[in-house]
Amino acid sequence: MDRQVIYADLNLSRGSCFASSSPPSLPQDVCQGSAWHQFALKLGCTAVILLTLTVIGLSVSVIFLRQNSSIEECRVDVQVNGNETTEKPNLLQCPVHWHLLQEKCLFFSHASNTWKDSLTDCSAKESSLLLIQDQEELRLIRGLIYKKEILFWIGLNLTLSEKKWKWINGSFLNSNILQIAGYNKESSCVYISLTGIVSENCDAENQWICQKELKPDRNKICSKF
Repeated sequence: MDRQVIYADLNLSRGSCFASSSPPSLPQDVCQGSAWHQFALKLGCTAVILLTLTVIGLSVSVIFLRQNSSIEECRVDVQVNGNETTEKPNLLQCPVHWHLLQEKCLFFSHASNTWKDSLTDCSAKESSLLLIQDQEELRLIRGLIYKKEILFWIGLNLTLSEKKWKWINGSFLNSNILQIAGYNKESSCVYISLTGIVSENCDAENQWICQKELKPDRNKICSKF
């Protein structure tokens, strides 16, 4: 009887020992909670990436639209300026004391000088002595001369080698356009007046006419993107 009791006690003691030596199992909620946190973290990272890409895309779109708008405004401005230059050339202004005539600005001197010194003065004004293209231009120029006794040197003289009337730009005079009165001797230059076109010694002192070409103003510069 005593042996049975002792054996039973031993069995109970061993069972208790084995039971206490096995590791405790983790609660199921703990494992599930850890997986949920990982999923939430991944979801948050994905949302941040998508938000960043959206902001970048919107920024690029805004920059692209602004560039297109600037280019379009520039094209419109160039087109408008081109139309104004073609249809309304009188809107272009000449320097002070210069007169607008067709596509030229003309300067009528008040002083008198030799032909060579007159040429030098025009060059100092970034211009040249007058070059007359045709009879119509001559008629318009004479309309700006207010006294018939005033004589104006123009950019035409007699060359010694060819013995022909030659403009200062290197071209020869077309006799069908202008008829020159007077003599054609060495050192002969040409002046105009209300009454005619006459040659005279280049050392004589007359007033003179300078000309410069009109250049359209570019008020707006289009930048390249």
